[in-house]
Parts: sequence; C-alpha cells; structure tokens
Amino acid sequence: MSAPPCQPRRPSRSEFVTVRGLRHHLHRWPATTPGSSPPLVMMHGWMDVAASFQFIVDALEDDREVVAPDWRGFGRTESPHADCYWFPDYLGDLDGLLDAISPDAPVDLLGHSMGGNVVMSYAGVRPQRIRRLVNLEGFGMPAARPSQGPRRLVQWLDELKTPQTMRDYASLAEVAERLMRNNPRLSAERAAWLAPHWAEQRADGRWHVLGDPAHKRPNPLLYHVDEVLESWKAIRARVLWIEGADTDIAKWWGDRYTKPEFHRRLDVVPHTERHVIADCGHMLHHDQPEAVAAHLRRFLAD
Repeated sequence: MSAPPCQPRRPSRSEFVTVRGLRHHLHRWPATTPGSSPPLVMMHGWMDVAASFQFIVDALEDDREVVAPDWRGFGRTESPHADCYWFPDYLGDLDGLLDAISPDAPVDLLGHSMGGNVVMSYAGVRPQRIRRLVNLEGFGMPAARPSQGPRRLVQWLDELKTPQTMRDYASLAEVAERLMRNNPRLSAERAAWLAPHWAEQRADGRWHVLGDPAHKRPNPLLYHVDEVLESWKAIRARVLWIEGADTDIAKWWGDRYTKPEFHRRLDVVPHTERHVIADCGHMLHHDQPEAVAAHLRRFLAD
C-alpha cells in the first residue's frame, strides 16, 4: 500500500505569467508582512519542478515571500515545441520572470543543479538584480575541446531524427515509486505529495511526466568554461554554495570532471562561503531540507 502524502505546513498558490511568449507557471508563498524582506526566488533543476522546493519552504520558518517558477518545458510552464533547449533561453526567461516578480528591487536568488548554473551566469551579467545568491550543486559541465564540435553536431543531427519520449505510468503510486527510485533518500510521504506535481493524468488515463521529452536531446553547442567563468568573476552578490557529502559526480562525468576541479572554478567568485551537508546527495532539497533551510536563514538574514 502506498504511503499517504505529507501535508505542507505552508501551502503555495499557483500563478501564471507570460514571459517571452510562453505562459510560465510559478508557485508563490506570500509573506505575512509584504516587503519586509526581498523575495526569495528558487529555480529548479533538470527533470524537476518548482513544487520540489515545498520541503525547504516548510523548514524555513520565515514569513518572507518565496516564488518558485517552473522552467520552460517543465511542470506547468508551456513548452516552446523546440527540437532542443538552449541555455541562453533560460537566462532570458529568468530576466523576464524577475521583472514580473520584483521589477523595482533586487531579489535573493537560489538555483539547484541546472538552475544553479543558470543563476550563477545570470548574477554575473545582471549583478544589480541580485542581493544574495545561493547555488545548490550547480556544478556545470566538463570543459569541452574544439575538436569535439563536429562530433557533437553529428550527434545532434542524428538525434533530431529520433522522436524523444517519456515513460508514462498507470497510477500516482507508480509515479511516486519512480521518484523514490530516482532518489532512494526521498521518503514515501514526500514522494506521494510530489507525484501529482511531477506528472499529470491525461485522456488516456495514464500519468505523464510534466517534462518536454526534447529536454533529453543534447545541445549542439559545446560548453565553454572560460566564458562561464568570466560571468562568475563579475558576480557582486555574496554567494552560498551547498553540496551533499554523498554526491558522486563521477557517476555523470567519470574522470572528465571532478569536485576538486569544480571547487577551483568556484575560487573565481569574489565572495563565497561553502558548506557540505552530511547524509545528503544531489537532491539536497529532498534529502535534508531542514539543514538547507538552516543555512538559508542565517545567510539571508544579514
């Protein structure tokens, strides 16, 4: 028998805003006293949804406004029906979303994984928009070599001919089981709550993941570390970096990219503090939301 879903202590409300021609969905947790603190804007990672941050919001014990949008092609934000997704589009969407969320004042900005990579670049090119910056395991990618360019283009062209699909599920219980397979530390109660935010039931009676399958295609352009680090050098906000002690990036990149190499990259950011959370993997906001929230309360209070 599946577990009953956990009950949020601080439920969000759903809102929609049109940015760059796409209808973006966001979760908003209003402040008890509006304007008492800058909004905290949370940006999720690849194949995740904004609702995932509910567990951190519950643990924050703070009445500040929190806003978490779904990226394009994830959750309930529209898809552009693209062949693949381009990193600059995430920056453009974030710029428009912040104009809608806080047009006249800087925000505190948090990103996890893919979202962490986006917010780091954004904070370097729009430094005036960010008061505090939080990166939860936005490691980036291995450095690419120009010689890899032709092969990447061939891979992209070949995959354009292959329809991308996502597995569907017979029930919400199956969706919750999938989430726990993805992350064995995710409790059954949290998985049951998250499942209807991560998938929806459609006319065929099946539950379908709320993620555009085109996200699975590789980008045809190489990752240029030197360009990324130039943006990082321009970050003016104080930065909080948090990683899980048990995250093994060798599972993703082998020996092509290591944690020590990432930490050397992070050295270029002017004002950074770093923390490691025990008994925690890549999904920090699922594994240890209370520990993450404790770091956020202290860091954002200054």
